[in-house]
Amino acid sequence: MFDKLKQLAELKRMRDQAMTLQRQLAAETYSLEEKGVKVTVSGDQKIQTLEIDGVQEERIKEVLNKALKKAQEMAAKKMQEMSGGLTGMLGKMMG
Repeated sequence: MFDKLKQLAELKRMRDQAMTLQRQLAAETYSLEEKGVKVTVSGDQKIQTLEIDGVQEERIKEVLNKALKKAQEMAAKKMQEMSGGLTGMLGKMMG
């Protein structure tokens, strides 16, 4: 029982750290301008602004952000599947 509570506390601590890191990344930005295109991206990989030849391109920005979110979700799912498989294997080895 104590081990389960310890694991839950550790998971909560890790989740809190991840949330703090995510907030910090969201606050940081990077801008690049080349060939008439200017883009500003936050550290959490969201496009903040997109300009082409001085014109704001909201539709393109929205579509790119949706595509990035889907790619991140896909990567997270793959990572979860991998770690789930590793956890299962470790459980069998330990059990």
